[in-house]
Formats: sequence, C-alpha cells, structure tokens
Amino acid sequence: MAEPSPLSTVAPTVLIVDDEKNIRRTVEMVLTGEGYRVLEAGSAEEALATLNNPAQPVDLAIFDLKLPGMSGLEALEKMRADDATRDLPVIVISGHATVHDAVNAIKLGASDFFEKPLNRERVLVSVDNCIKTARLSRTLEQMRGELEARYEMIGTSSVMQELYAKIDKVAPTKASVLITGESGTGKELVSRAIHRLSPRKDAPFIKVNCAAIPRELIESELFGHERGSFTGAQARKRGFFEQAHGGTLFLDEIGDMDLTAQAKVLRALQNGEVVRVGSEHVIQVDVRVLAATNKDLAKEVAAGAFREDLFFRLDVFPIRVPALRERPADIALLAEAFVESFCKENGLKSKAMHAVVKEALSRRKWPGNVRELKNVVERAAILSADVITIADLPEDPHASPFEDETDEGAEGDEPTVAVAGAPATKSGGERLTLREYREATERTYIVDTLKAFDWNISKASVVLGVERTNLHKKIRAYGIKRGEG
Repeated sequence: MAEPSPLSTVAPTVLIVDDEKNIRRTVEMVLTGEGYRVLEAGSAEEALATLNNPAQPVDLAIFDLKLPGMSGLEALEKMRADDATRDLPVIVISGHATVHDAVNAIKLGASDFFEKPLNRERVLVSVDNCIKTARLSRTLEQMRGELEARYEMIGTSSVMQELYAKIDKVAPTKASVLITGESGTGKELVSRAIHRLSPRKDAPFIKVNCAAIPRELIESELFGHERGSFTGAQARKRGFFEQAHGGTLFLDEIGDMDLTAQAKVLRALQNGEVVRVGSEHVIQVDVRVLAATNKDLAKEVAAGAFREDLFFRLDVFPIRVPALRERPADIALLAEAFVESFCKENGLKSKAMHAVVKEALSRRKWPGNVRELKNVVERAAILSADVITIADLPEDPHASPFEDETDEGAEGDEPTVAVAGAPATKSGGERLTLREYREATERTYIVDTLKAFDWNISKASVVLGVERTNLHKKIRAYGIKRGEG
C-alpha cells in the first residue's frame, strides 16, 4: 500500500471523472489498493460541484476529455479561473485524443496526459508525483509567506509613514541605498523591503555582516578565492558578490569594513567587476548594493576611517530608520505582534496584553530599540498566564521610577499611612468600573505610602508587602511622580 505524503497524515483523495462506469471502477480499484481515497463523478458538472464542496477536499482530479455536456478541457479552464481549484493538480485521459488536445490540456495547466487504455504503473507513478509536487508547492508558498511576514515592518506613526514612502520611491530603481539608524531599529527589515519591492525580488538577497567577518577574511568572503590562494583555501569559492549576481547584496555594519576591502567594494560598484583572491581573472557581476551602519560615516570619513569616494557612492539615497523612542505610538502594535508570533512559533495559546502593560511599555526609553522590545515581551509571554500583566514585565534597567529618585528616607519609627479613598465616579459623573476603581484605589494607596516614607521605595515596599522591583513596575505603570499627593 502506498504511504501518504510525509507532509500529511491523511490519505490523499483522488476524484475520477469519466462517463464510463467501468473506467471509473478500474481506476478506483487501482488507487484504493494503494491506499488512496477515491471519489467519482460521471460528468464535468458533477465534478465541479464536488470540487466546490469544502467539506470534501480533493488532492488530485483525473478528467476524461470527452464527457457529456461540458468537456474535460472546458472544466479544466473553469477550474483554473477559480481561486479554490486554481492550483489543484489534474491528470487528463482520453481514448480518442489528438496532439492538439494534449497541447491544450498542458497549456491549461494539466499535470499529465494519458491515452486509454491506462497503464497501471504509469498511473500510480504520475498520481504520486503530482500529489507530492502540489503539496510541496503549497508548503513552499506557506513558508515564503511566513518568511515575508517575519520581515514585515510594523508601525502607523508619521515617521514610519515617511519611511515607507522613501522605500516605495527607491525600491524600483537601481540606486545604492545607505540605511542608517541606531542598533536594533530594523535596518535589515528596510533592506529586505527594498529588495522585495524591486524588480530583483525573485533573485538572491545576500546579507553580509561586515563586523562579524575577520579582517583577514573579508576580501575572500566578498570576492571569493581560488584554490591554494592562501593557507586553508582548499577549493575555489564564490564570493558574496558572485552569489548575489542579478540580485541584492546587503552590507550590514559597513562602517566596520577594512579600508583595503572598501577599495575593492568601490571598484565592484563602479565597474561591476570583482576579482577572486589569488586570481587575475575579472568577473562581471550585476549587483545592487544596500548598506547599513549605526555609525556616522561622515565623521568616519573625516577621521580617515572610511573612504570618502565609497561613502558618496553608497549615499546615493540615504534612509534613516527612526529609533523606537521616536515612535511611541507603535510600541503597543509591535509588542502585540511579537507576542502573537512568539506564541505561534512555540505552540503556545494566544495571550492578551493588559492595557497597563501597553502603557508601561510605551513610557520606556528603549535604548536597544525594537530588538530590546522583542526580547522583553517574549520573556513576559513565557512568564505570563493567559494575560500578560505588569508583574510579568522585567524591571527596566535603563530608568528609575522617579527622575530624581533616592532611597534615602528619614530614620526613626515608621509613620502611619493615611489612605484617602479613591473617587467612585469619573469627572463627568459616570461611575467607574470595578477594575478602574480597584486600580485607582491601589494607586492612591501607593502614593500615600510613598509620601509617608518620604518617597523611600525600599521602606514603602516592606509596608506594602511587595518586592521592590514590583513596586517599581507599579509606579511606572500608574505614572506616579515624586512629590504628588
């Protein structure tokens, strides 16, 4: 018995469409004997109705050309015009076929063509190959979609809208682009977006981290080398420029590139020529170069650490990626997207994020930018239950709850905390919800306790019965300022 495709644990389903009952019966016996599930239809109209039934998915259809009413070719044409059946593999069979019929069937997307009488072994081989190829294609398309989603930029702020506009403008051109911005802002995402929107989207996208390659190997990595050109060069190697031929080469952290390598990169950009280490043969390459750095290259040029001519060659179209603190309105969107992606990738149940958490994340400075935010929310997703709360967030190592915080309070007996009750209504007279009242009461009590201990967080945390780090989180979450109350 034929095993189902390794991409699925369900036996593949084959629809046999032929007006001759004996033909359907024969093919059914052959296929069921090999473990396939089989459906039958005596006409094209009946077959199309079966294919449009979402409760009965079909992996492959076998159509006879000569059918009463609608022909097999007409049915195939309708299938290719329908999104639901456009990619379904189809094998066409006929007892009176002509070369013209076979050509038309293939043009309409038929996967194979058989003449009657059918050969058992050939049918089985073709059915197996068609189903496996179709499933692999769907899997590849799904993986491509997931990959593109992973590199999708998120943000609706004005600075991001400006960034999108620049990408849309430069992507269709051949211009070199210099992408600048702080570490963790998403410069690689910008480069991938430019490539994806360019005419080179189906060609290679090669990323090179210039800072991660040892100085003595950078030329070999970029331009390749010949066998025996240096110790350890045991075989010829194609460099990144050759690998990116016809596509896009992304030089990340180009500000860390050696001056000697810079000169050769300039030659490749100017003439489209590279020479492998240990060779005199010039290789022509067609590569669009995108470069990124978190350094100020103009200052590097002034200091003699970066070639001025290369800088001007790369800086044809500069794009600056904004820091996360410049777009606080996007933080909640990014956080939710990271949590959703993390839960999906790790097989976890989807988790919501409390509004207080979103507010707290939006107030952080994020010197590590989007990369830091991603790490923080993924850690919170691991620690949390169904809802991510303020207690699940790690303490912000970059900021204290008060701008002028000190933990030096008055010595002596602990004062009594007098708590003023929180109001039960809003300014417009509308009553608070239970959650709003509970949060307002908690905030009031924290403020009164801090005030009673001269804003000494360590002492207040003891009285409140919470860890000092948790009190820090609540102060940030509620936006409590020193001296209020």
